[in-house]
Amino acid sequence: MHPAPRRAATLICALALLPWALQGLGPARTETRFAAEIERLSEPEGAFDTDNLISNEQSYLEVIPALVSAGVSGGAYIGVGPDQNFSYVARIRPTVAYIIDVRRDNLLLHLLFKALFAHARSRIEYVSLLTGRAPPARRDEWSGATVERIAAYVDSTGPLGPAAARQWRQRMERTIGAFGVPLSRGDLETIRRFHGEFIDAGLSLRFRSHGRQPRAYYPTLRDLMLATDGTGKAWSYLASEDDFRFIRSLQARDAIIPVVGNVSGPHALRAIASAIAARGERVSAFYISNVESYLFRDGVFLSFAGNLGRLPHDLRRRVECVGARADGRCDRVHGQALSAPPPPPPDGPPPAGAPIVRYSAHTRVTSRVAVRIADGVRRAPTDRKSAICNLDSVE
Repeated sequence: MHPAPRRAATLICALALLPWALQGLGPARTETRFAAEIERLSEPEGAFDTDNLISNEQSYLEVIPALVSAGVSGGAYIGVGPDQNFSYVARIRPTVAYIIDVRRDNLLLHLLFKALFAHARSRIEYVSLLTGRAPPARRDEWSGATVERIAAYVDSTGPLGPAAARQWRQRMERTIGAFGVPLSRGDLETIRRFHGEFIDAGLSLRFRSHGRQPRAYYPTLRDLMLATDGTGKAWSYLASEDDFRFIRSLQARDAIIPVVGNVSGPHALRAIASAIAARGERVSAFYISNVESYLFRDGVFLSFAGNLGRLPHDLRRRVECVGARADGRCDRVHGQALSAPPPPPPDGPPPAGAPIVRYSAHTRVTSRVAVRIADGVRRAPTDRKSAICNLDSVE
C-alpha cells in the first residue's frame, strides 16, 4: 500500500492529563508491541527544569492556517512535549505520530493520555476525567458543544469523591498495566503527583518551571483549551468532536508513540527515522518547540542537524510565528517555500554541499541562526529566550 499523497512542512512552535491516583503497582505487566516499540526507540533519559504538564505557548495554534493553506497532511508526525501535539496531529492527520522528549516524565504523561482516551468516548468525558470531575449525565447532548461550554462545565463542577475516585483508580491501573510498559514505583508516584495537580487546579493549572520565576504570559490549561488563531478560529483538538475522535482512533491503534530521547542523541531520533522509513512513510511535520535554543547552548546542535538529515521527508514549507506581544500572541505568521534537500547517506555525517539548517527563535525580538552542516561553521544566536512559536525546516 502506498501512502496517500501529501505536502509537508516541519512544524516548530512552542497538556492535558488524567487519571486517578495510583496506589501499588497494579496488575502484572504483559508484553505488547506498543511497549516493545517504545523500548526499541528510546534511549536513557535526561533532565529539564520544567514540569511541562501543559505548554507555555499560548500562540501555539496561530501557525495552523498556514499549514492548512500549504496542504500539509498525512505521513508521519514528530513532536515534543505534552498535548499541544494533538492539535497539530488532528489537523495534519498523519498515519503515525512519534512524541520524543528527553524527560521520562513526558512518557508517563502520554501513557496517562492514552489511558484517558481509552475510557473517554467524547470531549466532555475526556476533559472531565482529565480534571477528576464526573462527566454530565446526558453526554449525548454534548457532541456539538463549544469548547467554551465544556470549559464552563468543568469550572462549575467539583472533583469526584473518594469512592468514585477509587473506582476510577482501579480501572486506570488495569488500563495502564495493559499497555505493557514497565513502570517503577517512582513512575507511579510521578503519575499520582501529576494527576493531583490537575485535580487541585482544574483548568486554572499553569505552566511551571523549577528554579525560575513564572512569566506573566504563561497560559493556564483553560487558556490553551480556548486558544484561537489570529482570526479567532478555534483549532484545538478539544474544539471539535471529529478531531477528538481522530486522536482517539490513533491512540486505539497504538499510533501515537511516546519516546524517551534527546533529539541530538545517538539513538532515538535515528531509530524513529528508521521506523518511519520501514512504514513506507515520510515526515510531514516536526514540532520541536524551542528545543533548538537549548541544543545551541549545550553545543550539540550539529548532532541534532545530522539526525534531522536522516529523516525521510517531503519538506516544502517553513511556517513560523514571528515576535510576541505582551499577551503572548504572535505579531505575525510568516510562511516560506523550501527546496527539498538531497537524501543523506545512511551513516556518517552529511556530505559536502549538504543543505543548510535554519533556525529562527522569536520572542520579544527576532534572532536567526544559520548552520552549515558540511563545514560545521556556526553563528551563535543573539537571543536565547524561550520561543513562543516556531516552524522550522531543512532547506
